[in-house]
Amino acid sequence: MDLRMPAAPRRWLRGPRRWTAAAAAVVVLAGAGTWTAVASDGAPAVHRADRVLPTGDGVRIDTSYFTTGAGAGDQDRRPAVLLTHGFGGSKEDVREQAQDLARDGYAVLTWSSRSFGRSTGRIGLNDPKGEVADVSRLIDWLAERPEVELDKDGDPRVGVAGASYGGAVSLLAAGHDQRVDAVAPAITYWNLADALFPNGVFKKLWAGMFINSGGGCEKFEPRLCRMYERVAESGKPDAEAVKLLEERSPSAVGDRIKVPTLIMQGQTDSLFPLDQADRIAAAVRANGAPVDVDWLSGGHDGGDMETGRVQARVHSWFDRYLKDDKNADTGPAFRVTRTGGIDSTDGAAQLRGADSDTYPGLTGGERQFALSGREQEFANPAGASPPGVSALPGLSGAGGLSQLSSLGVGVSLDFPGQYARFESKALTEDLRVTGTPTVTVNVRSTTGEAVLFAKMYDVGPGGRQQVLPSQLVTPVRVATGESGKDVRLTLPAIDHEVRDGHRLRLVLASTDLGYASPTAPATYTVSLRSDLAVPVAPGVSTAAAALPAWVWWLPVAGALLALALLVTGRRRTTATPPDPALAEVPLQITDLSKRYAKSSDRYAVRDLSFRVEKGQVLGLLGPNGAGKTTTLRMLMGLIKPDGGEIRVFGHAIRPGAPVLSRVGAFVEGAGFLPHLSGRENLELYWQATGRPPEDAHLEEALEIAGLGDALARAVRTYSQGMRQRLAIAQAMLGLPDLLILDEPTNGLDPPQIREMREVMIRYASAGRTVIVSSHLLAEVEQSCTHLVVMDRGRLVQAGPVHEIIGSGDTLLVGLAAEIADPLVEKVATLPGVESAVRAGDGLLIRLTAPSPVPGAVPAAVPGAVTAAETGTATASVTAAVDEAAAGVPGTAAEESAAAARLLVELVRLEVPVASLGPHRRLEDAFLTLIGGSA
Repeated sequence: MDLRMPAAPRRWLRGPRRWTAAAAAVVVLAGAGTWTAVASDGAPAVHRADRVLPTGDGVRIDTSYFTTGAGAGDQDRRPAVLLTHGFGGSKEDVREQAQDLARDGYAVLTWSSRSFGRSTGRIGLNDPKGEVADVSRLIDWLAERPEVELDKDGDPRVGVAGASYGGAVSLLAAGHDQRVDAVAPAITYWNLADALFPNGVFKKLWAGMFINSGGGCEKFEPRLCRMYERVAESGKPDAEAVKLLEERSPSAVGDRIKVPTLIMQGQTDSLFPLDQADRIAAAVRANGAPVDVDWLSGGHDGGDMETGRVQARVHSWFDRYLKDDKNADTGPAFRVTRTGGIDSTDGAAQLRGADSDTYPGLTGGERQFALSGREQEFANPAGASPPGVSALPGLSGAGGLSQLSSLGVGVSLDFPGQYARFESKALTEDLRVTGTPTVTVNVRSTTGEAVLFAKMYDVGPGGRQQVLPSQLVTPVRVATGESGKDVRLTLPAIDHEVRDGHRLRLVLASTDLGYASPTAPATYTVSLRSDLAVPVAPGVSTAAAALPAWVWWLPVAGALLALALLVTGRRRTTATPPDPALAEVPLQITDLSKRYAKSSDRYAVRDLSFRVEKGQVLGLLGPNGAGKTTTLRMLMGLIKPDGGEIRVFGHAIRPGAPVLSRVGAFVEGAGFLPHLSGRENLELYWQATGRPPEDAHLEEALEIAGLGDALARAVRTYSQGMRQRLAIAQAMLGLPDLLILDEPTNGLDPPQIREMREVMIRYASAGRTVIVSSHLLAEVEQSCTHLVVMDRGRLVQAGPVHEIIGSGDTLLVGLAAEIADPLVEKVATLPGVESAVRAGDGLLIRLTAPSPVPGAVPAAVPGAVTAAETGTATASVTAAVDEAAAGVPGTAAEESAAAARLLVELVRLEVPVASLGPHRRLEDAFLTLIGGSA
């Protein structure tokens, strides 16, 4: 069935439309749909219906349909949005965005692509006869919904959005089915063959990740599996492989994509770089359709995906082109996210936007830079090993390697003798590179063929620091022949600022870890044939930041406040009086509670009580969601509790309480000015407090922080560990009696973590108090004197570290063989057992006995029990219990007997006990205390 429409003016041109009757066949969704109201504070309830679409070829597509109002019987017509996921995901990945769109007045249909989630079938990499045809069937179904707005019978008003794999199918759907009215693809590809085989070079790591995240080769269509195995073995794509991927790419139907297109592409993306978005924009614009381009901070290699901003822009795009809302702000024609500074605590880029009324492309406003360097020879080693390193697919957590380059951190690697380099003179002014630099070189190879990896570095003064923007390289395969060949190299598209005094360095390497290089040894010879052309996109500018709102309202508010004070005679609210008995106690928390929302019965913190004394380093522990950060924010007066009280040195805490001057805090990080030195940043901060300079105790704080000569350097040159210490030095200004540190070792390497530990211990050694929240249990064990363990908002245990670690009510049972989960559950229900959780090759069992056992359980019971001996008759083991308890005084005897009785029960259950004794690690104690919920 051909679902293509005859060419016709699109809605955004206000023209009529037609649709062939052959495309009107409706496939009914099978299975009973269960509608579920999704609650949201103050927003309309969203109804969700889960159903399955049979495609006719034996495949079943799992879908969810989101609407507001009366559901299926609602006659309030609205546009529809099809929303899908990235490769390896499912429809659940886009559930929250679907709910938001539904609340904004859309009917939203999400689905899991073939072989993902609960959908069946094989992965076709957006096969026009598979995944793309599925989209048309979903549009057929939407056309039958009474609440969906129609342009004609069988023709719903519909947009399609998705990221990566889902972004490509949105473009393909627009090309194959002209009922699609607008699309918003993100971090996606135009030509999958170009993405995986750039310039004839196999992108082996990313291709392997495609196969693995899809569940293995057998999950793919057989043709795709055979293609991958063939290319992976040879290391070189063939014409058949290129053709197969091109047929499944949006570029195959590029002349038919004639709908408004919002393109959002990632800057930190070695899988689908910015040039893929550039080709999408060029093709859609050539078809006469509106196009906006947005370069995001993140991408497949990590970084900030700017989810909130991106989704808001997608909603506005659909408001304009699906709802015909001409007042909808769709944003500039081109926007790029840039680094506006550095967060001193986690090293993350602080983001700001630059934009232009027109999309500049990748070669706008070029400037020429002469490069120095003679003709150079270098080797392609046998087996292409060792390989150079640029991007590392898979390291895409919070940041990723690519994000580090925006922070001035170089993490790439080129091996001596395996590359040539050419370099510019030092720049005399800052240079913003926006687009793809280009250069012409001559290449010769002893084998008649060369594979090169071209990259442009930003090199600091004196060559001390070398940064590869976004960790991107351009691979190219060159048939050199015997006499060599001139090649015009197009380097990766980037947006990167090169500072005054820095140099541009062109490197041509023979190997890269992410790509397949020839395994046969060869010698390459390269020389320059042109200057380096660098695009600068002069029309792209960053708008000056607007004055903060408080600049305007503060004077007015101050006048009104003064008037109110005069009228009321400066009446004051009655503050809770201080408690003299707690005047020397740094912190007392009593029955503290905080709900998630005022009307909610769910608590972030509930009935929490504990006390901290002078000179203690207290570790606040708990799994994610335990309430640690909420507790710290209440302690600092940032949020108000719903119940209970917090007293610092006897004074009740409230926003602005004077006693907070005795508290220093490092919670969400200080925002330092990168061009100022560390000392200048601290002095500026203290001046802003309005307190006398002599009260800062700046030198003492700096001595404790241990920054040394680095204080005179600009903060932008600091390592993450130095930025972290500077932030803690800022928290220590004034030498507060109570210092609060939330995850102070985040992102630090082991030596830096050790240094941070020493900082905390030095600070507390003078009788001051430190509270530290951390997930590094081994570090807490070495740094802290006392612990407070929280779980689900409640106190689990508090006390000295040695007592919690050495508590005799927790035993470590070593196992000689694996046991099934039902047996673990039986152990947890034994008399005298409070909990039992797995830990490594054994079980952590917490007993109900309250008192600690000094030392180990006697060897006659646990230490001497081996796997071979667990078959001993129960009577014999019972005798051992009596023997073990004999001669052990008081409570210790009772607990030794309790441990021995546990052994009897374990033997009775046929648990293969290899050893039994009290645990000695904080990690074990923590897991036991929270019941494995971390």
